[in-house]
Amino acid sequence: MITAPTRRRQALLLALAVLGTASLAACTAGPGSDGNQPRSSAVPADPAARPDLGRFYGQKLTWRPCGAYRCAALTVPMDYSRPDDGRTFVLPVAKAVSAAPGKRVGSLVLNPGGPGERGVRLIKDGVADDLGRGVRERFDVVSFDPRGVGESKPALTCRTEEPTERAEPTDGEPQGTPLHPRTDAERADALADARTTAADCRKASGALLPHVGTDDAARDLDVLRAALGERRLTYVGWSYGTSLGTSYAEQFPRRVRAMVLDGAVDPSLDWRQRMLGQSTGFRKAVEEYAESCAATIGDACPGATPEEIHALIDRLLERTQREPLPVDDSASGLDAAGLVSALSLSMYTPEDQWAELSEALRAADDGDGTRLAGLTTGGEESPDPEAEAEVEGESEAGSEAGSEDEADVPEDNRDAALIAINCLDVPHPHDAQAYWDALAPAEKAAGVYGTTGVTNELVCRDWPTGRGRPHRVNAPGVPSVLVVGTAGDPATPYGEAVSLARQFPDGMLLTFDSTGHTGYGRNACVDRQVEKYLISLTRVRPGTTCTA
Repeated sequence: MITAPTRRRQALLLALAVLGTASLAACTAGPGSDGNQPRSSAVPADPAARPDLGRFYGQKLTWRPCGAYRCAALTVPMDYSRPDDGRTFVLPVAKAVSAAPGKRVGSLVLNPGGPGERGVRLIKDGVADDLGRGVRERFDVVSFDPRGVGESKPALTCRTEEPTERAEPTDGEPQGTPLHPRTDAERADALADARTTAADCRKASGALLPHVGTDDAARDLDVLRAALGERRLTYVGWSYGTSLGTSYAEQFPRRVRAMVLDGAVDPSLDWRQRMLGQSTGFRKAVEEYAESCAATIGDACPGATPEEIHALIDRLLERTQREPLPVDDSASGLDAAGLVSALSLSMYTPEDQWAELSEALRAADDGDGTRLAGLTTGGEESPDPEAEAEVEGESEAGSEAGSEDEADVPEDNRDAALIAINCLDVPHPHDAQAYWDALAPAEKAAGVYGTTGVTNELVCRDWPTGRGRPHRVNAPGVPSVLVVGTAGDPATPYGEAVSLARQFPDGMLLTFDSTGHTGYGRNACVDRQVEKYLISLTRVRPGTTCTA
């Protein structure tokens, strides 16, 4: 039996994505470091004991009704090295109160991934209703918008008043974006596009960019734990949320009660290893779509055989590299990079997405790219005035960050957050040749998914660098952590889950033998194992596997 928490998956679908039409593959590690070298084994001092952080750790959340839920705002320092400088973030927080207060264990904090997904939206989209009865009875289900994300104040944006426009192509020149830039001119264009994106982000959000990394977000998570009145943290993170959880476990190993990391990101891989693994995963997933489409969705497939489906995709790739497909209400249309993104994003939950992808491919073959373009956007999010009201006036957060940091922030800033957080977390090569050198191996391993993965990384070349380096998990004293790995996961390949579970001192691995991204919330067997662990800290036996 497969459980299907549809509302949560719709909220997560694009947020869990690490390939996007205009943005990037995940940047989880930087070059020039030994991925086998752990961080210092010394346990960090508890920041809660620092006097200059006392006002943050001592705050109490003021809960107010927001529809069927409760909302509050959490104040955190913008710069943890200078918490008294007056600059802060205010983070919206939402919770679904325990369904049986007499059985309550505590708070369960969720992070839906991204980076860039809004946790408040996750709660309001009804994630708590999709969790098991035992969890709902024993936990308040809590989530928040991380620093710079969503309704955080201030929030990231890469939108400037005067966006840079590319020159129009001359007659006879291909109008689409090349998936493998080979010529000097194509590579110059790719570098210029990436440089423009990075410059726009610096112009619009420059003061925030050094302060939105995952390590700082993990420190915010500990402030939230304290504000919730919890001695230890109970946490579930999907996809990028596994990076946030891992960082928390490394910084606060003795503050963990239970931690589920589903769709694992391995911190020991450098940017190129991660990109190659993920790109190969997407190639295999699209091949699986062609092979299994008929068995999964029947006559709705865009071809009668796998060969016909592959031929259709190849036709569209060739066509969109010459000229973008027309898209309703769009002047630019859908180019080849957009097509690859639509295919990749449709591999996250095959049981829900393959039918829609098939219809979109049929329409595209007839010359209309509107449906495929829709698969790359996930639809527009509606404004969240309740969360906005909670943040406004709740505290002084962002009051000294400067109005330019908050100007013109779109309702959905996931693209900006994806770029900013990924690129800050791990430095990338500044030499363009490193990316060109990666193109041929990427094409050999993953075809157009590989070369697109490389070019998506280019924006990180011109980004402020953080302190992160590839490293094995160092979390002495952390209790048992449960890692969930899906065997056919395209975005976070299964091998990363295996590796991450081994890196924790007492890591447990739960395998979901299926396709698609992540397992908790998609399969009844996975749900039972995860929720027994969350409620009773029941260990998952080595070798435990759930099947679709």
